[in-house]
Amino acid sequence: MSEKPTVLFVCVHNAGRSQMAAGYLQHLAGDRVEVLSAGSEPKDQINPVAVDVMAEEGIDIASNDPKLLTVDTVRESDVVITMGCGDACPIFPGKRYEDWQLDDPAGQSIDAVRSIRDEIRSRVETLIAELLPTWRPA
Repeated sequence: MSEKPTVLFVCVHNAGRSQMAAGYLQHLAGDRVEVLSAGSEPKDQINPVAVDVMAEEGIDIASNDPKLLTVDTVRESDVVITMGCGDACPIFPGKRYEDWQLDDPAGQSIDAVRSIRDEIRSRVETLIAELLPTWRPA
């Protein structure tokens, strides 16, 4: 892994879970981590409820665009975290892979999406602590 690790978050639509995770990682780790997100079947926009619950945390993901997962994106990443996209993500030796089992926020109430958001934040904080041992949560 390079001095500045690259983390890729992948979900099916790249409109909810992966966008929230990427938003948290960028917000909490700053420029110490390169953050990417993509989807195996990206939607045309970010889930508006995900945008709203992240705004409650002071994190703006409204201007993000869902992106298509590519082999090159996986290749350039040190850590690949999937969220419900199954086998759509190519596997390369030497990379760290995790599968976070999280509910899809699509069509969920704002309270349900808040719960998903909070679980994502907890997992992102754990990830940062593993990648950046000197990092401490605010």
